[in-house]
Amino acid sequence: MSESKKADLASLKIDRSRRNPDRPRRKIWPWIVWPLVLAGVVIGYFWLKEDITPAMKVKAAAASYLSGSDAEATLVATGYVVAQRKAEVASKGTGRLVYLAFEEGDQVATDEVIAQIDNEDIKAQLDLYKANLMTAEADLENAEREFRRQQGLRESGSNTERELEIAETNVKLGKAAVAAAQASIRAAEVELENTYIRAPFEGTVLSKNADVGEVVAPFASSSSSKGSVVTLADMTSLEVETDVSEANIQKIFKAMPCEIVLDAYPETKYPGYVKKIVPTADRARATVLTKVAFDNLDERVLPEMSARVNFFAKAATEEQIQQRTVVTVPKEAITTREGQKVVFRINQDIVTQVPIEAGRELGSLVEILSGVKAGDRVVLSPPGKLATGQKIEISY
Repeated sequence: MSESKKADLASLKIDRSRRNPDRPRRKIWPWIVWPLVLAGVVIGYFWLKEDITPAMKVKAAAASYLSGSDAEATLVATGYVVAQRKAEVASKGTGRLVYLAFEEGDQVATDEVIAQIDNEDIKAQLDLYKANLMTAEADLENAEREFRRQQGLRESGSNTERELEIAETNVKLGKAAVAAAQASIRAAEVELENTYIRAPFEGTVLSKNADVGEVVAPFASSSSSKGSVVTLADMTSLEVETDVSEANIQKIFKAMPCEIVLDAYPETKYPGYVKKIVPTADRARATVLTKVAFDNLDERVLPEMSARVNFFAKAATEEQIQQRTVVTVPKEAITTREGQKVVFRINQDIVTQVPIEAGRELGSLVEILSGVKAGDRVVLSPPGKLATGQKIEISY
């Protein structure tokens, strides 16, 4: 190979000892900085997680002590005071109300006239029937005299058998006319009595349903008429009707001692007893109606008052009742997770799932045997996704 070709080939070799000053150098710092930034973001997220996580809104209540008879009760249920003897007193006739003797709260005796509807037309009809009776009685008297005369003539042979039979028939017709007139009078008297609205039993007027001048009718036969005049109740028949769940009905028995507390007078406790357990259940609500009677009533107990009933398995002394104290939470605070009854206890704005041991149902409360102490705040109706460590916000 010639020397010139060798020189050309040598000129084609790469000289690695020389660098091109115009070529940009590769930057290394991004590969260091970006991982550090990413790590800082992750660390900041977990550090600030509690502050940036949206809080779940929940309602809360506090566990509280229950003492006295409320704590001693085997079961607690709520209900209403109901008069077992109550009537919507209405008229048997139809007419305009002209007299009303009583107002709400008035006492009424048995058969006392409460109200009266217009009866002038019935009185006039009754007078007519009485006049018809007088006429019928006079006709009967004439017929009987004629019959006696015909009998005398027949004995002397001065008349025929047919004339005697006619006289006898006239007497029978006269008696029938008198009986018909008397029946008409009795019907008119009944119709007249129906215009007087009387109390079916001794009681108290709860409400006035019609006023003087209005038309009343049986069963309110038209839209413009009233069906009843007053609502009457026997205040000595007041009882508490309460619904006991099917799951607890086996705890209730007839004559079981009870304590009735009216919401209107929470400091007053009325002794009572189970009078009747109605032998049928409410399918929709899964409850059994239980009637609780008062041992003693006073004038403060009124129909439709709401009441709480404490059922006792056995009678306890006052000292035993006062010594009993239990911790309770609202029934809606308890939920089931993995087969265990739990509540969610609130610590500041974070919840913790706490297993509990539940005892008796005491109305809207549940006795807590372990797991929660009085004063602990718990979540009401906890959502299914609520879990330990969840941030919450209490809504009122």
